[in-house]
Amino acid sequence: MRLTLKDDLPFTRLAVAYRGSVITIDNVLIDTGSASTVLAARAVAQMGILPEMTDVVYTVRGIGGTEAVFTRRIDHVTIEAQTVDDFEIEVGSMNYGFDIDGILGMDFLTRAGAIINLRDLRLDFAP
Repeated sequence: MRLTLKDDLPFTRLAVAYRGSVITIDNVLIDTGSASTVLAARAVAQMGILPEMTDVVYTVRGIGGTEAVFTRRIDHVTIEAQTVDDFEIEVGSMNYGFDIDGILGMDFLTRAGAIINLRDLRLDFAP
């Protein structure tokens, strides 16, 4: 898959499936410095991923500061033909002052066998 550079950072697009709904999310940063995958609450709310009274709220820290998130196990995440089933995401506000709908972290990248080729701006997957 071809990557897009925005402010010299690599972005991609992915599809998320949850309880029979599938949506495509643009503006997802590929971040090898992030252990987990975080999606913007505004992007996943339309498919019914909303905070529930029983959710545990965690505080995560990163280069952008701290953020409160909750987790949700989803059916799968797909980038092109590569799918990772039964995947846990973190959901947060992601108000970082620039256009971003998610962070694709090492949890997905390692499970999917991602190969990040920055010379050709491609995200591919090991067979």
